[in-house]
Amino acid sequence: MLAIEIIAIVIGCMEVLNLVLLFFMIFLEKKQPQSIIAWMTILTFLPAIGFIFYILLGSGLSLRTRRMIRRKKLSNLDLLKKFDWRGTLADLKNSPELISDPQFAKFCFSKGAYICLNNNVKIYNYGLEKIAALKEDLLNAKESINMEYYIFADDKIGREIMDILLKKAKEGVKIKFLYDSVGCKKTGRRFFNRLRKVGGEVAEFFPPFMHIRWINLKLNYRNHRKIVVIDGKIAYTGGINIRDDHMGLKKNLSPWRDTHIRIEGSGVFPLQNIFLNDWCYASNDHQSTKDYIKEGYFPTPKKRGETTVQVLTSGPASRSPDLKQAFIKLLTCAKERVYIQTPYFVPDDSIYEAIKIALDSGLDVRLMLPKKPDKKVVYLPTISYAEEMMKLGVKVYLYNGFLHSKTLIVDSDKLVIGTCNIDNRSFHLNFEDDVYMYSRKLNREYSRQFEEDMKNSTPADEQYFKRYTFFNRLVQAFYRLLSPLL
Repeated sequence: MLAIEIIAIVIGCMEVLNLVLLFFMIFLEKKQPQSIIAWMTILTFLPAIGFIFYILLGSGLSLRTRRMIRRKKLSNLDLLKKFDWRGTLADLKNSPELISDPQFAKFCFSKGAYICLNNNVKIYNYGLEKIAALKEDLLNAKESINMEYYIFADDKIGREIMDILLKKAKEGVKIKFLYDSVGCKKTGRRFFNRLRKVGGEVAEFFPPFMHIRWINLKLNYRNHRKIVVIDGKIAYTGGINIRDDHMGLKKNLSPWRDTHIRIEGSGVFPLQNIFLNDWCYASNDHQSTKDYIKEGYFPTPKKRGETTVQVLTSGPASRSPDLKQAFIKLLTCAKERVYIQTPYFVPDDSIYEAIKIALDSGLDVRLMLPKKPDKKVVYLPTISYAEEMMKLGVKVYLYNGFLHSKTLIVDSDKLVIGTCNIDNRSFHLNFEDDVYMYSRKLNREYSRQFEEDMKNSTPADEQYFKRYTFFNRLVQAFYRLLSPLL
């Protein structure tokens, strides 16, 4: 009888804890309904373990953390006062050669994405291409190198890049290096400390408690950005991390297709600003924008090309999911076509409806996903949603390898390349950035690449999805229920 009473007390305590968590989710954290349902499913079937999972993965960023991130954010006004490097909405109303969609530009502008004129943008479609260009630019650095990566591995490619950073630091180049705690969990701190020893500055984004890798209360919130800014004049961003498999050097995920961009011109400024915002928070740096201007991090930009760009960010400290809203806005603004590439496709109801509206409006909507999964827990719901998209009328292609590109081709004049996937994690939980380019030339160039990728892809039709067994579909249904947490 005593044992039964103890079990009853334990169950009662768990139910009380579940109710307390439900209260926090609804009234304090104000989570989305889909997320609440997913967590309640876990708490119901795995009450004790689910509670621990929620503490580690589910609880939102604390108010203190969000306030600190916002407080550390640099002032854009100081940049705007010093440099006349951006276009204004008034300038662009009658200038279709500068920007083809003033309405969408205005939307991004309202989210803090300034209109950056006269950029030269180079697209890299494979990791080794990007690494070769990055190495050359790093070796030519004269003043500063600012670098942040979600993944920076202690492997062949990682050591090659680190050796260059060590060399430049010894030459007196100012180096700030920021890495994500979760993405770099397999890379020992000694690897990064080598840079500290020669004068470089190193910081870890959301480090674990007492530097114990497996105790991290911010485990679910990752800095997924990949940004390099060299001398304040050249910037890189996109999907390619510093790790051998991203170069296609590991057979199980080969061929690896990814996309990255290199920018010269005024579009470097927002990426520099994003990096320094992240740096100020992670390193507890108290410098202001004016201080960084004096130190030469924002040299007066020169005209480098004809491409107009805007850079938009989002993260768990943001007041709204800006990248998600921009994706929906592009779908509703498009007039002819929307081509999507993403490794993870777990849309919520709003994304689902936006795609359906685009189809009903007669748009050519194509979705390209990887055929080889790197994370099965996310790939199963991805394939499930892909089947639904196919039934709606989306042309679905499965790349015969691993596709890690995060790109969007809209009509014949807009192109988006960045770090953001189409899932709840990227839209709400990760720190991400996307670059919006208004350029018919770049649109044509990447459209040709998309067509090449189609040749190396399997069209997904009803027959293709029939290979999934009843058990597969049960697992898919379960993971779809948890998809808001993935």
